[in-house]
Amino acid sequence: MPPQPSEGRTESRDGGPRQERDRLRARIEELEERVQGLESVERETAALNAALLADLEETNRGVVAMYHHEHQMALALQRTFLPSVLPSVPNMTLAVRYLASDPENEIGGDFYEAVSTPAGLLLAVGDVAGHNLQAAIVMGELRHALRAYAYDEHSPRAILSRLDRLLRLTRPGRTATVCVALVDVVTGVVHFANAGHLPPLLAFPGAPPRYTHEHGPLLGLGLRQPKETTVRLTAGTRLLMVTDGLIEVPGTHLDDSLERLRGVVAQAPPGAEALCDTLIDAFRHHRQDDVVVFSAEFTGG
Repeated sequence: MPPQPSEGRTESRDGGPRQERDRLRARIEELEERVQGLESVERETAALNAALLADLEETNRGVVAMYHHEHQMALALQRTFLPSVLPSVPNMTLAVRYLASDPENEIGGDFYEAVSTPAGLLLAVGDVAGHNLQAAIVMGELRHALRAYAYDEHSPRAILSRLDRLLRLTRPGRTATVCVALVDVVTGVVHFANAGHLPPLLAFPGAPPRYTHEHGPLLGLGLRQPKETTVRLTAGTRLLMVTDGLIEVPGTHLDDSLERLRGVVAQAPPGAEALCDTLIDAFRHHRQDDVVVFSAEFTGG
């Protein structure tokens, strides 16, 4: 006869209630340890994120400081490279306005030049591609080279050809636009050469202003510059050269901006200084680039 269970006791296939409680307690402790581990990982992750954020903020401050320093250096270079005074020559009145872009924008490579040489009065406006310290350095190099070529009495076309070669040899990959005018201050004859720059504008007394549209390729491409354009000025004629920062407006076609410029010049009061002031006032939109406005009035004839 098989044995009978004792009265008042129950048996469990798994070892009884006490073992079941022990297993549950062990499971709970295991889960608690896992939760504590996850909390520790979360705290470590938060600390790591905070450290990374602090490093990023420090790096960002360094980058901003570096950019500000470079921007200030470029501004100082521009001021050094640009003429401090314009030459005083017979039969010509010169006026110029240079406006740097807004402080939050990068610096450009706009420049202008006026050199009195035995061959005549050489006027030039240019723009080096790029908006950084290097653009300002290249701008200074081109301007000094242009002055040297002008004193050697090279023609405007020859000056542009030499500047193109200089740029390709010393700054490969860089490009620039330059417009050069050589004025005979006695006769009023002007020889123009334009390497990809905005066309110069001529305002003859009693006639609508007109552009000299003949121009050649950008400097730095190694392409042949076309023949010069020759114009004879009469007394009271104003010659205007600007950089694109004056008239460029996002969403507006360049031809429309050039036509507006022509209209403003047609209504401007007499005088080179008055023309510069009128243009600066008329194009007071938010500038994203440097601006050069260079005006010359022929008073001889």
